[in-house]
Amino acid sequence: MGLKWTEILLILFALMLLFGASRLPQMGSSLGAAIRNFKKGFTSEVEEKTDEKKLTGTETPPIASQDKAASKQS
Repeated sequence: MGLKWTEILLILFALMLLFGASRLPQMGSSLGAAIRNFKKGFTSEVEEKTDEKKLTGTETPPIASQDKAASKQS
C-alpha cells in the first residue's frame, strides 16, 4: 500500500513551506547523522558483548542449565 510519488511530493512541498528550502538540507543531514550514530552505538554494543565472551572464555548458560545446577547443589 505504501506512499505514491504524488503523496511524497505533497509531503515535501508541505515541509518546504514549513521550514524553508534552505533549512531542509540541514535537517536531512542531521537525520542522517542521527541514524548513523544509532547504528554505530548498536553495533558497538553487540561487539562489546562478543568481546566479553571471548575474554572470559565462557558464555552465559541457558536458564534451564542454571536450574539444573541449582537443584544438584540442594
